[in-house]
Amino acid sequence: MLTLINTNLMAPLVAPIGLDYMAGAARQAGIKTEVLDLALVDDPAWVLQEYFAEARPALVGITFRNVDDCFWPSAQWFVPNLQETVKTVRRLTDAPIVLGGVGFSIFAREIVERVGADFGIHGDGEEAIVRLCREIAGRGNFEKVPGLVWRQAGRICANPPAWPERLSLPTARDAVDNLAYFQSGGQGAVETKRGCDRRCIYCADPLAKGPRVRRRDPHEVADEFVALLGQGVDVLHLADAEFNVPGEHALAVCEELIRRGLGEQVRWYAYLAVLPFDAPLADAMKRAGCVGINFTADSAAEAMLAAYRQPHRRDDLATAVRLCRERGMAVMLDLMLGGPGETPDTAAETIRFVKQIDPDCAGAALGIRIYPGTAMAARVLGEGPPESNPNLRRRYEGPVDFLRPNFYVARTLGERPATLVGDLIGGDPRFFEPAEEPAAGVAEAAAGSYNYSDNTPLVRAIRKGERGAYWHILRRMRDEVAR
Repeated sequence: MLTLINTNLMAPLVAPIGLDYMAGAARQAGIKTEVLDLALVDDPAWVLQEYFAEARPALVGITFRNVDDCFWPSAQWFVPNLQETVKTVRRLTDAPIVLGGVGFSIFAREIVERVGADFGIHGDGEEAIVRLCREIAGRGNFEKVPGLVWRQAGRICANPPAWPERLSLPTARDAVDNLAYFQSGGQGAVETKRGCDRRCIYCADPLAKGPRVRRRDPHEVADEFVALLGQGVDVLHLADAEFNVPGEHALAVCEELIRRGLGEQVRWYAYLAVLPFDAPLADAMKRAGCVGINFTADSAAEAMLAAYRQPHRRDDLATAVRLCRERGMAVMLDLMLGGPGETPDTAAETIRFVKQIDPDCAGAALGIRIYPGTAMAARVLGEGPPESNPNLRRRYEGPVDFLRPNFYVARTLGERPATLVGDLIGGDPRFFEPAEEPAAGVAEAAAGSYNYSDNTPLVRAIRKGERGAYWHILRRMRDEVAR
């Protein structure tokens, strides 16, 4: 028997979509699979103890979605929580423990070593978990398991990441209580593809999901929409890195949703790159049920767009906002301020231009989370010893550890960069502002920002019936207060 455990307790609750897919794949392969969802219980420690007092699994899988909250200055780090969970499970069962999930895959080898797990799966888990179960029951030829990280003779071994060219996922979505997550988290989720072939200097998606775009069949995506709708989940967020990369696949998905009449039954949101995005795609998304788009804008200063390796220019931002406005789709611009070369002038240029093009809201995130294996990490290491790098911000002492949250904030923004950005925003309610450091605590660091981790006002709004992308809910909450 396979037991899969969801440990992501971040509120608002987000359905463990990867665990749902993986459990479905294991069951299709004839493996008895049980899901222990700690996010939906009042006392996780008691539930674990009661479960393992009776259950005798051959393998325990633990999903790890978030390494940290990716926000400066809160910089919440979740690896210690995972380590405690592994220790607890180890005390309760002799079954080997395998880790997986998007956050885990970025640091697969390091996390297995640090938290004491037996195995980890770097990349897609659906095929890998089935193969691992069979090898545990058979000869133990772990070299045959895609993406597997494991311990052997006192060392950590690792197979190539599990990024299969053909991407097909179970569509039933019946392994977790998606309706409960919808009621407490405000949205469901679907993946239409995995991987990203863009070259943004900071992004960890190619590390976790692969550097090539792997597309699902649009018919399969639509089947999953139908399955979730049948469970009472009628507001979704696409979990793709960028829905419109490539544009022709996004268009094909929309056309299938339109053909099956789903655009009239389901509202959905998506992350998009600024390019490619044109009137035909915007029209198709609107007809397919899309009600809001979050664009990876990063900046409106040409120098910063070049530094981030973004293919779009500032005029493309204006076009994207206009296309959404003309079709009645809400539009959010995610900004990334403080990267290499950022100055008060480039920050002012970005904020001034965003005000002009008038999105519904814009997130003024300050600081770039540094992931090993990215061009951003290479740049930091090229600037000399990271411990003495004046651009590096962190909330811990000692040697720099890239597994922990470290953020690049250009020193050219001065000693109080968040105050600078706040002054440039000037109280404009369309912006979610960064918090200044040093913050008295996590709650203070998140105040006024759009950090979704343990966001109490957002949780309360969802409990009262708000549904949708969190940025859109927060914007509606601000509008309500203003009235």
